[in-house]
Amino acid sequence: MQPDSQQHLQTYLGLLQKWQKSVNLVASSTLKDAWGRHFEDSLQIAALVPQNVTVADIGSGAGFPGLVLAIARPDLKVHLIDSDSKKTTFLSVVSRETQLKNVVVHTGRIEDILPTLKADIVTARALASLDVLFGLTESQWRHAFFVFLKGADSQKEIDMAKVGHDFDVTAHPSQTSENARILCISNVRKKA
Repeated sequence: MQPDSQQHLQTYLGLLQKWQKSVNLVASSTLKDAWGRHFEDSLQIAALVPQNVTVADIGSGAGFPGLVLAIARPDLKVHLIDSDSKKTTFLSVVSRETQLKNVVVHTGRIEDILPTLKADIVTARALASLDVLFGLTESQWRHAFFVFLKGADSQKEIDMAKVGHDFDVTAHPSQTSENARILCISNVRKKA
């Protein structure tokens, strides 16, 4: 992480706490441990993303993991996509206040925006089941690598997604939650 990244993350945390009072960005029950639950959880994928690539974070919400990744890794070009204009306004404010030059915020549906991008990496956290994520990201299957933060049901989601899709997956244990996994997925295709 760059020397000023820690300061930028603290600024981000302060804005999250301030904005949470008027915009539902994260579950209120997680705000007491926002650093561990959201920031550290998102930071753990930084080591899984190659240098100098384009990342599309879908369903960005409060910016986890995409905005955290952009702060920790200024070498990345990060597109944050969410349909909720209040959340994308928040993302834009954090981006401006932390002086990020590697972030583009998109307000709109994933299905409309993602096909206009050519991402090397697609990320998502707490957005949808794996089979639904595959439906949302079909435009990126040929060239993208997927990094999805998943909870305790990750194996069940993998099994369900394998009914209609073939793909390569590596499940990394989460450093922040005993039952969670980080799924790294490539070569997604529909079953014949």
